[in-house]
Amino acid sequence: MTKIALITGASRGLGAALAEALAPTHHIVAVARTTGALEELDDRIKAKGGSATLAPMDITNTDAMATLCRGIHDRWGSLDLWLHTAIHAAPLTPTDHLDAKDMAKSIAGNVTATAMLIPFVSPLLGTTGQAVFFDDPRAGQKFFGSYGATKTAQISLARSWQAETSKIGPKVHILTPEPMPTATRARFFPGEDRTVLSDAHTQASAVLAQL
Repeated sequence: MTKIALITGASRGLGAALAEALAPTHHIVAVARTTGALEELDDRIKAKGGSATLAPMDITNTDAMATLCRGIHDRWGSLDLWLHTAIHAAPLTPTDHLDAKDMAKSIAGNVTATAMLIPFVSPLLGTTGQAVFFDDPRAGQKFFGSYGATKTAQISLARSWQAETSKIGPKVHILTPEPMPTATRARFFPGEDRTVLSDAHTQASAVLAQL
C-alpha cells in the first residue's frame, strides 16, 4: 500500500528537498502557492520514479485546506506523514517600526494557519501517523519581532499537540535543522557566506533519519 506524505510549503528549500527524499517511498501531496515551482518539483519527483499530487493553494485559505484534507480522505483514507515547512517571513524591522499588514500576514501564516491545519490533519494521521514541525528560535532577537513572535507561537501549538498525543498518537516531532541557504534565510542575512551553510538535501536526509 502506498504511503502518503503531505508537505505544506513544498515548492522550495527544505520542503522541496523533503519531497524529493520521500519520493521513492511515498506519494507526495505538495502544497505551496507557487504553481511553477510545484511543477518543477513534480518533474524532479518523476525523475526519481515517484509521484505527486500538486496543490497550488494558500495555507491561510480555510476553505481550500478543508477541501484538500477532505480530498485526501476520500482518495486515500489517511496520511502517513505531515511535514509543515510553510512559513511567512516578514521583513526584519525594529519593533517600534512594525508594519501592521506584515504582522497580520505573519499571524495568519504562522499561527492561525497552524491552528487550523492541526485539527484538519490530525484525523487523517490517526494514531500511527507522524507530524513534523521545524523550529527556528528567533524570539527576542533584535529586528525579528514579527517572525520571532509568530514562529514561537506556532511551535507552542505544536508542543501542546505533542504533549497531548505522546501516548495515543499521532507522533509529533519538533526539529531544528541546521542553517540552510534558503530564500528565507537570504532575506534575513543577505551578506552571509552561503557556502558554509548546510545543503537542504543533507538536512532533509537528517530529518527523515529522526522519524
